[in-house]
Amino acid sequence: MRYGYNEDKYSALEAITEAQKIAFSPILFQAVLCMRDKGILASIDRANTDGITVDEIIKEIDLSEYAIQLLLDIGLSMHVIYQQHSRYFLAKIGHYLLHDKMTKVNLNFTQDICYESMRYLQSALESGKPEGLKVFGDWSTIYPALQVLPEQAKKSWFEFDHFYSDHSFPAAFSHIEQLNPKHIYDVGGNTGKWALFCAKQNPNIRITLLDLPQQIHVAKQNIQQAGLSDRIDGFEVDLLKDEILPNQADVWWMSQFLDCFSREQITHILKLIHRSMKNDATVCIMDLFWDRQTFEAGALSLNASSLYFTCLANGNSRFYHSKIFYQCLNEAGFHVEKDIDGLGYGHTLLICKKR
Repeated sequence: MRYGYNEDKYSALEAITEAQKIAFSPILFQAVLCMRDKGILASIDRANTDGITVDEIIKEIDLSEYAIQLLLDIGLSMHVIYQQHSRYFLAKIGHYLLHDKMTKVNLNFTQDICYESMRYLQSALESGKPEGLKVFGDWSTIYPALQVLPEQAKKSWFEFDHFYSDHSFPAAFSHIEQLNPKHIYDVGGNTGKWALFCAKQNPNIRITLLDLPQQIHVAKQNIQQAGLSDRIDGFEVDLLKDEILPNQADVWWMSQFLDCFSREQITHILKLIHRSMKNDATVCIMDLFWDRQTFEAGALSLNASSLYFTCLANGNSRFYHSKIFYQCLNEAGFHVEKDIDGLGYGHTLLICKKR
């Protein structure tokens, strides 16, 4: 098994240290976030190879000596920083916390979307419903609520969602363009980012977004602002309730969409598409699978993010093992013609046809 998941790799001493990190992880998370947001990590980073003393940090940061020293001690314990004599230096972990875009997106998403809600995780696991969503309001899933979330939460949600998909669009489009599509259905098109990308890359492609009314409304505003309403339109659907879909497209595209549903719902949606689409049309699915990541950090991030789906999004979806998608596709009557890993930040593209 990948990532060493087939063995207990820690010594007893290492294991008890890791156990303490888990025991205190919510507290440590907030402390490191304070070090970032109050500018302590940036202050140490600016010192570069010379390092910086506590007294020098105190002159730059609007916190008491007590608060700064306490946070520095936490930073040492978390190996975010290191100390030589009286001077502090930014460690590699601190560098990634401060400068790595993916890490910043994940931190903000955890803080602004997930942190308060996760106290309801056990209830969500027991009920199969997103019990943590009550932190933001009374909805059955998070998707109709996205546009009315508190501004910072909304910003962090869309930055998280777009960060991973946007980096994969150029690589994925090169494969889609080889199919010579004239009309693409963007299923679960969200804010229209993929549709806009396609329209700008190829002036001969027409795109129709299939999504909930709330998302179509937002997407149409973005499309109109981009001046592309003549080639991109929207079709309001509820893929869990509708019995038939329009069938003009030669490519059905889904990006980070099916992971928003349970296994049974994924099969239902694929069967709906199967009976709606033209026989010679192609289904293209771009998604993140935890077992297909190059590094263990990717698998860890996806499995952790799956708890967001459990507790906040809908209660019953996740980032899946790729074999689950293969099983759902087979049950719905599809076969995978091409299977392409390593797009952007760990996406996989499945190009499928009716069996």
